[in-house]
Amino acid sequence: MPAPWVYDDGGRQAAGYKGHAGDCAVRAITIATGLSYADVYAELNLLAQDERPRQGRKRSNARTGVHSRTAGRFLEAQGFTWVSCMGIGTGCTTHLRTDELPAGRLVTRLSRHFCAVVDGVIHDTFDTTRDGTRCVYGYWAGP
Repeated sequence: MPAPWVYDDGGRQAAGYKGHAGDCAVRAITIATGLSYADVYAELNLLAQDERPRQGRKRSNARTGVHSRTAGRFLEAQGFTWVSCMGIGTGCTTHLRTDELPAGRLVTRLSRHFCAVVDGVIHDTFDTTRDGTRCVYGYWAGP
């Protein structure tokens, strides 16, 4: 069964940010940690300064996209633990479904997207489940 979904912008609009943005990492982290949107936004941009872009990639930016390693550094500093759900050659073993994810506060890493899952409920600006077929590469589990 696909996980239920509720609309949640992580406090983006309340913080005064407007327009379309690729800020899924900021939203997911804000929802899972309970920190303010503006604080997470600023901290991720600060952490991005330490990135060494290679192979034509750009540095992370809280508005346009954050690299997984940068999001992971932030979350691990908050006490979250990475749990990998996929390995080379294993295929998809975990989907965005309530029966395949643990309870608690999670930030899930999906293909080109992050979303928060709180006690089996997806908190995001759109339904990311793909009817229960969306593969989860891994997740950071909250303390």
